[in-house]
This record gives sequence, C-alpha cells and structure tokens, in this order.
Amino acid sequence: MKSVVIKPLLFLLCLLPLAMIAWSGWQGGLGANPIEALSHRTGDWALRFLLITLAVTPLVKLFGWSWLMRLRRILGLFCFFYATLHMANYVVLDQFFAWSEIIADVIKRPYITVGLATYLLLLPLAVTSTNAMMRRLGKRWKQLHSLIYPASMLAVIHFLWLVKADLREPMIYGMILLLLLGYRLIFRQQKKL
Repeated sequence: MKSVVIKPLLFLLCLLPLAMIAWSGWQGGLGANPIEALSHRTGDWALRFLLITLAVTPLVKLFGWSWLMRLRRILGLFCFFYATLHMANYVVLDQFFAWSEIIADVIKRPYITVGLATYLLLLPLAVTSTNAMMRRLGKRWKQLHSLIYPASMLAVIHFLWLVKADLREPMIYGMILLLLLGYRLIFRQQKKL
C-alpha cells in the first residue's frame, strides 16, 4: 500500500482515541470526575504513542519493514498532540490558568515536575519535525531527537509516581520501554563488533 493511502488512514486511526474520549464524554462515561478521567486518558494515549514511535526502529530492523519509517513522524506528532491535550487539561480545566497554583504544584508534586519535564523534552521534537528543520539542523537534528529516550523514561516515571495503589499498568509500560531501549543497546553493541 502506498504512503499516499497509508498516511491518511494512519492519521484517522490516530484520531480514534480522541473520538472515543469525546464520545465517552458526550455519553457521560467519564465518571464522577471527568477532568481527572480526561487527564488519565490523554496521558495514557500520549505514553502509548511515545512507545509506538519508539517501536518503529526495532520493527524495521527485525522484520525489514522499512515502510514503517515513513510513518514514524506522524506517530511522534500524535504523541505530542495527546501530551498537549494532557497538559492543556491540567492547565485549563483543572487549574483554570492559576499560574501560582501550577507553579506550587510543580514544586510540591514530583510526578507533576517530571510530567512537565517530559513535555518540555517533547516540545523541541515536535517543533523540529519538519523536513525543513531536518535540513537546517543537519547532524544536530538526530542528536536533538535523541531526547525521545529521556522523555520516554520520564513519561513512565510520571505515570508510576502518579499511580498510588495498583502499579501493574505503569510497570507494563516500563517493561515495554526497557525492551525497546534494551534492543537499541544490543543493536549498537553488535554494530561495534
């Protein structure tokens, strides 16, 4: 299938979680605390898209699916899109632009501090994702985009510290991340031999 067809289909597929969240909200399915539910759902999808984006390179190397590389940018931008919705939910709906409260939260609550750091690491990746920025930055583009690794680690820590009782879900995400990063380390070591 050509990328002319695949990219629009992937774009629509990536919007499906947003449509499901909106439908759930329309049907009153966000529970007693809809702002918290929105925060969790958008955060979950940001993390999922981050891990899916990181999975592209191992899938290409293991199975030779080079066509996936053309889709990595869309996946990464949807990660940022859901992370922005997650952040906007906190700033606009949860805190109503109360900047002094937001600053106090960032200082007082480590999971919010780590979440903000994650978002700030993802921001330059989204801004420099265009072909023009790739050309302009040259070799520095790849160095800059290696920020995805600390961002992914911080995203998992953010989720882990947010959860108070049942750690299974953040631990699953953590294990997936370890596999994805571990694969990269092994691949780099083999290239050196």
